[in-house]
Amino acid sequence: MTSLSANGKFVWLVLAFFAAMPLLAPPAARAQETKKDYLTNTESDKIRDAYLPGDRIKLFLSFADDRLKKFQYELNRKTPEGRRTEILNSLLNAYQGCVDDAADQIGVARDKQVDIRPQLKLMESKTKEFMTVLNQLNEGGPEYDTYKDTLEDALEGTKDAQNDVAEALKELTPVPVRRKPN
Repeated sequence: MTSLSANGKFVWLVLAFFAAMPLLAPPAARAQETKKDYLTNTESDKIRDAYLPGDRIKLFLSFADDRLKKFQYELNRKTPEGRRTEILNSLLNAYQGCVDDAADQIGVARDKQVDIRPQLKLMESKTKEFMTVLNQLNEGGPEYDTYKDTLEDALEGTKDAQNDVAEALKELTPVPVRRKPN
């Protein structure tokens, strides 16, 4: 059996230390790593508590709606914040993250074989509303150049979500109807 040199032992010790670091982190620190940065702690708790994908879709859509309304409010404010460009872009990014996460729940529901038809109908109508607002914003307005790229990403992501919903509605077979015995 060969013995390791002092440098070899040191290298193995360093590698073992870094490999164990994630295990040594407190549970709260590990939980923060999975938290979406665009959700408040209360919103994250609501998502975590919602067990079914359909419930999560509803929550993500309400959060997206909230971010879009906040964006419109911030855009039309008479006395803007000092970091207005940053705020506008972060609100659009947060909106897009919520819509993307709602669309991701469609795949989760498919994998778990959960019926989400009502939530898909809700998502279909909400994304139409969102597209109307986003298209109006895309026509230009105050400081349009500062959020134009983020708005284009939001438009594209919302279109993708609409396509995901349309595809899921086509794929889902109707729920069997139980007949009453004669």
